[in-house]
Amino acid sequence: MSTETQEVAKKSEPLFSKKNRRLMTDPLNENNPITVQVLGICSALAITVKLEPAIVMSLSVFFVLGAGNVIISLMRNLIPNRIRIIVQLVVVASLVILVDQTLKAFLYDVSKQLSVFVGLIITNCIIMGRFEAFALGNTPWKSFLDAVGNAAGYGAILIMVAFVRELFGSGALFGVDVLSWTGIYEIGYVNNGMMLLPPMALIIVAIIIWIQRSRTKSLIEE
Repeated sequence: MSTETQEVAKKSEPLFSKKNRRLMTDPLNENNPITVQVLGICSALAITVKLEPAIVMSLSVFFVLGAGNVIISLMRNLIPNRIRIIVQLVVVASLVILVDQTLKAFLYDVSKQLSVFVGLIITNCIIMGRFEAFALGNTPWKSFLDAVGNAAGYGAILIMVAFVRELFGSGALFGVDVLSWTGIYEIGYVNNGMMLLPPMALIIVAIIIWIQRSRTKSLIEE
């Protein structure tokens, strides 16, 4: 098949073809960036004490990865190979600065909780990995779908870990007391302060990995 014929075939491919849908679904399970690729795990340990900062971080990564993937894809034929990493860093740094300034303007308290971890999105292996491995070789639409899938896979793990840690560590969700309504305190439960310590985030991620691998045949075979 000639190059021209291949291009025509690509253009006629449905926006949400089976192949395109897999770009979004694979990172949620079989190719999850945290539990399978073990990337971006630092933020899962550091900012998951509460749900609010975990959700804000997930949305921040979604914006940076989504916009960055599309920008790199649009520029893929213009970027000289010898400076591609520098260009990628400039793109991600610009987007992260935009996110950081927006958080400071509208969500200052959350911005303080996230501290340096917003800036560290620049060095997040997931983002640089998707730029290098996918956006440089695919169309903007495919790159956007890839970003959606990987950001969702990343965010899902952060939110699950934060949910467990905040609920059982402080008895609250979004700062609202929850466990007291259940009557669990009456039978002797005391908020487990260990859940708020970084090692517990690692243990929870390990449990998620164990459950995922026990339920996914392709991961068991590996």
